[in-house]
Amino acid sequence: METRPPFALLLDVDGPIASPVTRTVQEEIIALLLELGEAGIPLIFNTGRSDTFIAQQVMEPMTAAGMPDSLTVHAICEKGATWFSFTSSGAGPVHVDRELSVPSDFADDIRQLVAESYSDFMFFDETKRAMVSVEQRLDVHNSRYREVQEHFDADAMAMMARRGLGAVRLDHHAPGQDDTVDFRVDPTIISTDIESVRLGKDLGASRACELLGRDGIVPQAWFTMGDSRTDYAMADWLHHNDHEVAHVDVRPEDGVPQKPYDILTAGYLGLGAEVIHDDAGLAFLREWRKALLATR
Repeated sequence: METRPPFALLLDVDGPIASPVTRTVQEEIIALLLELGEAGIPLIFNTGRSDTFIAQQVMEPMTAAGMPDSLTVHAICEKGATWFSFTSSGAGPVHVDRELSVPSDFADDIRQLVAESYSDFMFFDETKRAMVSVEQRLDVHNSRYREVQEHFDADAMAMMARRGLGAVRLDHHAPGQDDTVDFRVDPTIISTDIESVRLGKDLGASRACELLGRDGIVPQAWFTMGDSRTDYAMADWLHHNDHEVAHVDVRPEDGVPQKPYDILTAGYLGLGAEVIHDDAGLAFLREWRKALLATR
């Protein structure tokens, strides 16, 4: 039997849900996610984070806060390379698309590079199964990390070239250019991901529809939410595949692009431009709960 909830939430985690400063999730965000989920709103996380991060920072707080037995939440991790679902009983099996993995010996090279040259500023993420990621240390100021990140990214690109692994740095790549490489270096405000060019938030959106479809869930509309330009890819994919979608940008300082669907920022809720990241995410979760209550 087909179920048609009024909307589904496809959420990036770093920024909209978890603070990029503390890497933790506000208690009210957890409570609102549970309330929306219990009301029948599908919840899918679409993130570059690992399944371990989602289990520790999102799943465990949700279950500790009293997750209802009837609720299933999906988590698409590492930009579509891994995915799992969880209930109040815990996490189900983690699925990994091995064809989308970075070679393990190259991961060893990056681990060694961080240990020898960058450990004062970043750490190697040991929880990734397909991507290779480094992340800003919590005791390092972001402005200093961003300076050092430029040097790390250049070293990683050079290391890939020496190994014959063609790669492009995402933020230096001209839009529309025909890629003939297999990997990319994708810097964010607190990390750098080295990944297959086939990964992305659009792949995550596709997997989200597959996961809901298996349970006969076909949302009437979607809200996607992210804090970077690459997060628009999930709304792009949904729109291209004839889904009604609006995208929430919780950090629009990079510029809001022209899109054929609605783009919402904190200003849409009458909030100032200083309301960003998980504070903006919280505001939209409150708005969606309010909209649900108004229909009852």
